[in-house]
Amino acid sequence: MTASALIIDITLWGSVAILGFMAWRRGRVVLVSSVREGSMDFINILPRIALGVIGSGYIAAVIPPEVITGWLGPDSGWFGVLTAVIAGAATPGGPVVGFSIAAVALKVGGGPPQVIAYVVAWALFAFQRMILWEIPFMPARFVWFRAAVSVPFPFLAAAIAMAIGKP
Repeated sequence: MTASALIIDITLWGSVAILGFMAWRRGRVVLVSSVREGSMDFINILPRIALGVIGSGYIAAVIPPEVITGWLGPDSGWFGVLTAVIAGAATPGGPVVGFSIAAVALKVGGGPPQVIAYVVAWALFAFQRMILWEIPFMPARFVWFRAAVSVPFPFLAAAIAMAIGKP
């Protein structure tokens, strides 16, 4: 475990302890209710996390590294960024899927600017999320306008990453 991972774990568990203390101070009903809801959320999301992590391992094993380095590698330049933006927009699923694919791309040789563009594109305009979630809740015209004005941001993030250098 790296020092940064240890600091993140301590911070997260410290936050949980502080929130648990605050719930305990508000009374037994609040504490029991919050533990029950948190436990149910944990039970519901655990299989998804396992699937995403195991699935990312399969993706890493199935996709030849030459494909990743050729399409999304550090030498792929703006073509790789464009490929990553399209892949990010086309990737279905939640954070477990999107971040797992990005982690696999980094492990097998994807360039950081390209992977950053993938993650930003996935977060801003995944097509399935727009169709399944955004359009039913908001007017379609607004959703498409929001997506259109968001298009430059993955490219901007990649450009900044290229200018700053490797993480």
